[in-house]
Amino acid sequence: MLAPADGVRPATAVLDLTFAELTDAGRMRENDEDYLGHAAPATPSRARSHGWLFALADGVGGHERGEVASREAVEDILAGFRAAPGGEPPAGLLTRLAQSANLHVYELGKGAGPGGVEMATTLVACILRYDRVTVAHVGDSRCYLIRQGHVEALTRDHTVARDQARLGVLSAKEEAESPSRHVLSRSLGAGLFVNADIAERALEPGDVLALCCDGLHNSVTGADMAAAVDGGAALEDAARKLIDLANERDGSDNISVQLIRVRSVERVGMYRGRPYKLR
Repeated sequence: MLAPADGVRPATAVLDLTFAELTDAGRMRENDEDYLGHAAPATPSRARSHGWLFALADGVGGHERGEVASREAVEDILAGFRAAPGGEPPAGLLTRLAQSANLHVYELGKGAGPGGVEMATTLVACILRYDRVTVAHVGDSRCYLIRQGHVEALTRDHTVARDQARLGVLSAKEEAESPSRHVLSRSLGAGLFVNADIAERALEPGDVLALCCDGLHNSVTGADMAAAVDGGAALEDAARKLIDLANERDGSDNISVQLIRVRSVERVGMYRGRPYKLR
């Protein structure tokens, strides 16, 4: 289990935020196959050139070494982010990092003994820079934006049932009851290449981002998340409250969450892919 951590920003950071992250094995599993991590800028210039990165992965159940897949995916993304050239657009950077992590996990599986083993994981990762967040995801780990009590999902699950519902093959009710609602149609490490979905949103002071695995969002609603962070509640307490709630309602899976609260942003415009400060 990772202890909750309240993110301490550099004293002169241009993007002011605080965060907490927590993972729990749940009530019925001995191993925790979830893994999460973050990369914080050490200087104001680094905050502008790179920003903050948060990543959460859930090792695919039923495959071998799920805990290895999730850990290696997140650590590969963090290392790639730290080594990235300054100013690389977040969408392109996350796409590149997700593909790198995918290849890394895939090759680890292929090289793990005679014949190799299947290794796969979900991934949700986000970069916060200036006044916006860019989110990449593969699988059914999610990112929510909580703003003034309203909750918006910034990701769409890559499951067989969700894909069928999106195509009109299943109704919302049929999707909710389908045995394939937990069967991933896309995961990191399952093949040589992966297509990570990318979303971007402008941020406002007071916004909270919640990254979580299915062990949390299968039991905890968006309204529960909004209530947990309402009124500026301490994020460590909110993370523990959400995990306790998921354990009470189910607890059959590993449970992980990252909560990020935006205190202030630096407004910028974009011209030919380059940011400029708004007066």
